[in-house]
Amino acid sequence: MADHRFRPVSGEKPCCDISKKAQICLCVVFGLLVVVIIAVVVGIVMWRQPPQHQEWKGAGTTAHFYEIILGRCYTYTQIVRPELGHKDCQKIGKAFTDAFLSKDPCSSTEQDYQPLMELTNQTVPCDKTLLWSKTNELVHEYAWVQRELFTLENTLLGYMADGLRWCGDPGSPEMNYQSCPDRWKDCSNNSVSVFWNTVSKRFAEDACGVVRVLLNGSVHNTFDERSTFARVEVFNLHPEKVHTLQAWVMQDIRNISSDSCSHASIKNLKLILSKRNITFTCENNYRPIRFLQCVKYPDHSSCRSKI
Repeated sequence: MADHRFRPVSGEKPCCDISKKAQICLCVVFGLLVVVIIAVVVGIVMWRQPPQHQEWKGAGTTAHFYEIILGRCYTYTQIVRPELGHKDCQKIGKAFTDAFLSKDPCSSTEQDYQPLMELTNQTVPCDKTLLWSKTNELVHEYAWVQRELFTLENTLLGYMADGLRWCGDPGSPEMNYQSCPDRWKDCSNNSVSVFWNTVSKRFAEDACGVVRVLLNGSVHNTFDERSTFARVEVFNLHPEKVHTLQAWVMQDIRNISSDSCSHASIKNLKLILSKRNITFTCENNYRPIRFLQCVKYPDHSSCRSKI
């Protein structure tokens, strides 16, 4: 059988016969192309991943934090207290986030919040300041009825921040939504605690006339020295402006009534105020607030008496 295998024509080079130099150049170009593609892919993946924040024991920043504080600012200044309608909520929102973003959440200071404080100054009329400790729900139910009274949460800053959590990270311009420092397990100088200490201090400093405080008579330490009321507010009431602190000590309506005003912790409060030349008065189960408790438990024996 004839041999039909193909053979290159004499004197003709193969079509793919290129120089070694050209082959090396092609390999280098191809290698660089692969490196560039890998770098782009890795960059895209890293860009899409959330920043890695330090882990803490507390819950992370409240979702949609900025949108919430901005919305609350507009609600408060345009509807709740329209006399503050001139406040610039955009500047206030930015000052709020600037106070903690890209900063160590365990090294917050009062100075961090000063620009925010200056933008949100507000006058509370004399005799209308209502402080509280361990009576969060009850005091705000009462303040809702007695609209002329102001708890801290009835002021612009308190209204904006009430119930929210926030923190940043020194290695990122973003909020940390994964976790934030817990006051007891991580650090006391965290962004949230320092904020409330700062605004509580100003709230007490601005008070005048008769100041009221709603305390919980159903706990053994009615005047808790670790509370914001004891640590911050009591010592920032100015005797030249505040002449009387009136305590309303409320007990859980389901418990046996007792004379909470005679508790040792209340006597300690009275002593502190006496040294600061502020008169102290105390009343057990202030009747108007007892009525609010009776709304929840109308069949309780203490709610059956005639008004």
